[in-house]
Amino acid sequence: MGNQTAHKIPDDPGVVQPSDDSEINWQERRLGRTLLKTYRTTLDLYDILPNDNQPRITPKEDLELQRQIEANEGIFEPLLLEPHPEHSGKYRIVDGDRRWTNSKILVEVQKKDQFRSIPVEITNRVLEDDERLRVWVYIHRQRKEWDRKEKEGVAYRLVDLVGRASAANILGITVRALDKLVEIYQLSEKLGDVKDPGASITWAREIKNLNKKLVTPTILDAIVKKVNEEKITNSKDIRELRKILRDPVAKAEFLSDESTIKSSLEKAAPSTPDKPEGLAGEVSALVDSIRRHSWTTLAELKGDKATLSKIEEAEKTLSELRKQLERD
Repeated sequence: MGNQTAHKIPDDPGVVQPSDDSEINWQERRLGRTLLKTYRTTLDLYDILPNDNQPRITPKEDLELQRQIEANEGIFEPLLLEPHPEHSGKYRIVDGDRRWTNSKILVEVQKKDQFRSIPVEITNRVLEDDERLRVWVYIHRQRKEWDRKEKEGVAYRLVDLVGRASAANILGITVRALDKLVEIYQLSEKLGDVKDPGASITWAREIKNLNKKLVTPTILDAIVKKVNEEKITNSKDIRELRKILRDPVAKAEFLSDESTIKSSLEKAAPSTPDKPEGLAGEVSALVDSIRRHSWTTLAELKGDKATLSKIEEAEKTLSELRKQLERD
């Protein structure tokens, strides 16, 4: 479709029409409960202005998106715009802020002026605030980023913009579900040393899925600390906490500064189905019992003659046992 010049009708500043009505091809577009009247055209990059109150709070600069724009020789999906309520002849972004931002980087930083021409879809009026947010949320729910890393951040931002009740209404969830999303986002922000924002959200989800009775404030602080110290390195490690936190000795080990998931698991009592039978089972139980003693307990026994005597006796017994079993 060719370019159409748009202007504001003097007696209705919130409505945009082309200079020649015969050239426009208005279309109705339903986005959830919102029905919009729009048309498509192209605009110069600098006729488009961002919306400071949009729900996204994740980073906008994206090298991969810049590569995609270059490979496609421009933006593939048009930006959704509305007439700017304060700047005549300008348009405000409803959806497409990342695409606009990265096109701007290509133009200003990499001096590639061919990306100044932006495909757009323009509404015939300025949207209401809650309407604009509903449209944005509806569009983004259709994209893979929503479940991977976006919904918690959006929930947090919406609460800031419109309050808990309205945010829950816009997202179509209960206030309780909204609160959980906000808590996950706030927790993910504490995982400051995780390089990938998507990973921090995944880990925060895993932590929030642990039994609330097990995750006391002290335990939560220890988890955050070990994630930031890279002693917890993946979401599987967090799932292992279900076993560790149910075992008093393993939990005590986990709370020590130098412990790891591996060292904590070694202190946990083995599950009954995996226990070997007979003499092997008894030796295994002995080893497990020794391993499960916390480092603080072992430190207290340092130099204890009675304990050292029993260890020497055990060493001799196990040495004789090994000799007997290795004989032909």
